[in-house]
Amino acid sequence: MKGDLILYNIGTLVTSKELQRESIGDMENIEILHNAYLAVSKGKVLALGQGEVPKSIVGEETLLVDAHKKVVTPGIIDSHTHLVHYGSRENELPLKIKGVPYLGILKKGGGILSTVRDTRKATEEQLFQKAYDVLNRMLAFGVTTVESKSGYGLNLETELKQLRTNKKLNENHPIDVISTFLGAHAVPEEYKDDPKGYVNEVIRMLPIIKESNLAEFCDIFCEDSVFNVEESRHILKEAKKCAFKLKIHADEIVSLGGAELAGELSAISAEHLMAISDKGIKELCKNNVIANILPGTSFNLGKDYAPVRKMIDKGITVAISTDYNPGSCPCENIQLAMNIASAQIKMTPIEIFKSVTINAAKAVGRQDTIGSLEVGKLADFVVFNVENLNYIFYNFGINHVEDVYKQGEKVISKGKINFS
Repeated sequence: MKGDLILYNIGTLVTSKELQRESIGDMENIEILHNAYLAVSKGKVLALGQGEVPKSIVGEETLLVDAHKKVVTPGIIDSHTHLVHYGSRENELPLKIKGVPYLGILKKGGGILSTVRDTRKATEEQLFQKAYDVLNRMLAFGVTTVESKSGYGLNLETELKQLRTNKKLNENHPIDVISTFLGAHAVPEEYKDDPKGYVNEVIRMLPIIKESNLAEFCDIFCEDSVFNVEESRHILKEAKKCAFKLKIHADEIVSLGGAELAGELSAISAEHLMAISDKGIKELCKNNVIANILPGTSFNLGKDYAPVRKMIDKGITVAISTDYNPGSCPCENIQLAMNIASAQIKMTPIEIFKSVTINAAKAVGRQDTIGSLEVGKLADFVVFNVENLNYIFYNFGINHVEDVYKQGEKVISKGKINFS
């Protein structure tokens, strides 16, 4: 078979193909090739290797592209976002600067509840256009797949509206959008005197959401003053009965036991984990739950970072995401989240790239098709305008992406949108 497209003269090709671990705490076990080539046919990886491109895969119509010794990686996967919402919350910035805590703002009717009010009023077209523009910026940063949570409706009508918007985005934008139902994001104002009633309402929504085929995962904000462990267990068990895969916002602010619950229920991932306990780490490890770390949120809130080095040392699979949302992390720049992980959490460049490629693919259940550049997988990849991985983290705060390819089609060219 001949390649439709072949990149050659690649200085560093991060395939993210997992290799055997040297030790339990080894998270640099991915394949990296130098002086490499990457061949694509019909949107999938046809071949890759080092040295000269085999003549057998070069045809008369093959497009040959010189990578000029640059770095090429799999497309980045942002596996935790709150993409679809309306409005913004810059009015809360003075409160945050004065030290009003996140949960304190929520109790005053701000935070998530403020965005709920705006999102309920918005039309689907408004939600679509706002999120579409964000996806364009994410794509320019090298993101080719995004997980998008609902959770700013807190009623069936608006949750469905958010999830329908996810579906429309997935159908109309190069980035693949994977949907998560997060109806248990907060207790809405109309249920403030009856939080148990809202738990029952979320449970009522579950089969309706599932039957609509609009969400693959179910998530919950298991946190102090939001949903406690018992309520979270009840909702997630019902979600499991409806065949949802499980995610948990766990131990973000208070060590409540969310990580332990993630282990108990065999969730695919536990997210945030800034306040995780040693027992929680043990349960994630024992039950193969992915730790999805959101360093931009810690940075923006001025909070402690998740104990990532401890988790890696125990053999936990770690992913990194932006947590793009209108409150705790209004930032769609995955490279900034990666930079923070380097500077503040002391993760190595290879660990970080593993966290946003193959590990992130596992966090959204797509490791068989994306997350690494291997023969037969989708040809989602990024060309960075740098000569080595270290430079991406050394020269921080800028966008290092030159080109982005989605299933072999160039959708970002020299940093600019290249699709219609």
